[in-house]
Amino acid sequence: MTTLLAIDWTEFAVKAGQFILSFSIIVVLHELGHFLPAKWFKCRVEKFYLFFNPWFSLFKKKIGETEYGLGWVPFGGYVKIAGMIDESMDKEQMKQPPQSWEFRSKPAWQRLIIMVGGVLVNLMLGFLIYACMLWHWGEEYVPTNKFTYGIATDSLAQSIGFKDGDKLLSVDGEYIDRFNKIPMKIILSGSKTVEVERDGQKRTINIPEDFAGKLIKYKAVNFIEMRVPFVKVDSLASDTSAAAKAGIKKNDKIIAVNGVSTEFFQDFRKQVWKNKGKQVDLTVLRGKDTNHIALTIPEVGAIGVYNGDIKPYFETKEINYSFAQAIPAGVKKSKETLQSYWLQLKLIFSGKVNANESLGSVVSIGKMFAPVWDWQSFWGLTAFFSLVLALMNILPIPGLDGGHALFTLYEMISGRKPSDKFMEYAQMAGMVLLLGIMAYALGLDIFRLFK
Repeated sequence: MTTLLAIDWTEFAVKAGQFILSFSIIVVLHELGHFLPAKWFKCRVEKFYLFFNPWFSLFKKKIGETEYGLGWVPFGGYVKIAGMIDESMDKEQMKQPPQSWEFRSKPAWQRLIIMVGGVLVNLMLGFLIYACMLWHWGEEYVPTNKFTYGIATDSLAQSIGFKDGDKLLSVDGEYIDRFNKIPMKIILSGSKTVEVERDGQKRTINIPEDFAGKLIKYKAVNFIEMRVPFVKVDSLASDTSAAAKAGIKKNDKIIAVNGVSTEFFQDFRKQVWKNKGKQVDLTVLRGKDTNHIALTIPEVGAIGVYNGDIKPYFETKEINYSFAQAIPAGVKKSKETLQSYWLQLKLIFSGKVNANESLGSVVSIGKMFAPVWDWQSFWGLTAFFSLVLALMNILPIPGLDGGHALFTLYEMISGRKPSDKFMEYAQMAGMVLLLGIMAYALGLDIFRLFK
């Protein structure tokens, strides 16, 4: 009950809305990638559904030979193509003699195109979104060598030798201009050393082999981040936030928590988290006056204040793209995204990280969306998930598109088609495996939520 009361339901609704819209776009276009080639090759498509519809549908309408519908279980969608062994497990249809309009009657190359169509559409969608984002918004970032105040570190980073204020020089001897690539390089590429500047001197920090596993275990991807000054209170999360109730106002400058200086925003955040559930004394500058405000920090470890504009404190780099320039830039960003996610999968399969600590369900995915509706963040996550879906779906596992494609390729190479009975059992085994993983991931998320 305490966990439920601690949930910000407005934030939950915003995140849920973004999640549903994002995955509706991804799923509908993915299924369209199967639907269109199936129609081109004269296959009968019996159903086209967003979300699954066991027992009943929220909406359905038959147009021609196809029933279009909306299911009530928001875990994907499907197209039911006649004569295909899929998640519907329609065994009765498969007992009948093959018909010319059935999937199983088509040449292997046509069946292969139908099966990989969804993956290709998701790849194209991810690339197009990234390209359009770069064309519309461009890119703006602070180069790693322009971090005025160095980096802020958490306890894991400090445990291997990093300190607040360190300035990053190189990773394994290579300077990386975009800071956001450094944590992922350390986690995914098995980096050995990081060179930093501290108090005017160069120091080398050695990265232990088990460090990536620890970062994933404790969800500490931001173990190092750009250190930023706590400028002032730019705004409050809401009129009912702990800060608002205590009397904190816009343009206040919080300079200490229980006497501990909060010159940098990360220092403030650490002190708030450290004292969650406790009453603290905030030292606040309001104009020329110094005030002390008593405040009880909620159990969620945040009081609801946003930092002021930090842009004047840093030298930023801006890149604007023409439409022609955005296309190769979008391809490059898509490629980097796929490589990064593939490396994450390799870490899991190699046993270097515990799958229990990196596995997540729709709950984990939904939490990734912004607490306020931010179109730039929304489209960035939609592109990312579209590419991830493509990569996951092409894995050669029965029940996924990659499993169907694998059996079709085997047929094309060997000239022998797997029997319907074999395909039935393979599909069943794949579905049991996938549903088991989904149920397990959901259970882990529920456990984490209440823990």
